[in-house]
Amino acid sequence: MFQFDFSSTAIISLLLSIPGVLLALSVHECAHGWMSYKLGDPTARNFGRLTINPIKHIDPIGFICMILFRFGWAKPVPVNARYYKKPRRDMALVAAAGPISNLIMCIIGIILVYVSFLTYRVLAENPYPFWYIWNIWSGAIKDIPTEFSAKIIYLFFTLFMNFSVLNASLAIFNLIPIPPLDGSRIAFIFLPVRFYFGVMKYERYIQLAMLVLLYLGAFDKILSFFVNGLMNGLITAIEWIPIFKFPLL
Repeated sequence: MFQFDFSSTAIISLLLSIPGVLLALSVHECAHGWMSYKLGDPTARNFGRLTINPIKHIDPIGFICMILFRFGWAKPVPVNARYYKKPRRDMALVAAAGPISNLIMCIIGIILVYVSFLTYRVLAENPYPFWYIWNIWSGAIKDIPTEFSAKIIYLFFTLFMNFSVLNASLAIFNLIPIPPLDGSRIAFIFLPVRFYFGVMKYERYIQLAMLVLLYLGAFDKILSFFVNGLMNGLITAIEWIPIFKFPLL
């Protein structure tokens, strides 16, 4: 079951995650609307949803869940499959656009994490490897370097790290093939139409059940496994960039 952490570091990390959550959810929904618009559907544009303005997208409960559990949602962008030339395929493309946007933002966030650490090493002439700073963001507040510039860089490091993890979590969570998540729309390609719409009738009840399961931590281990795997894979790939080949020992 989820438990609150009231340590100073956890509170700072939570506060720094708020702008990242607003951006991640807004871009996610805007990506759905943009893809639908490109496939011929003007519905999202007509409703003013082709924007990253959080006011247009944020669902209060989904926002709180994203802050607390790192898994959440925004208000779904309205789409009309009647505009699509190939509804089953195009609906899957619209659904996939959201997680793909989060994957891209996750990569950008990780690169910014490396840039902030590289800046820290240059300013502080710090001999410690990248993984030392990686662990600072979840450690005690007293472990933060005392230099003012290092503290500022630490805050940016935490901001970008939270942003990366939040986007990785949002991408993985939304790929679960359960309504109302994007994965259920992608699965539409592979399922019989009658079965798919039979399940979708119970979407609201399934959503309530998922909220309970999130609170009980039923998804924690499996989602953490995939999120950590995604983060580690992206970090390994980015380390192929010469400037980001930091020593690990």
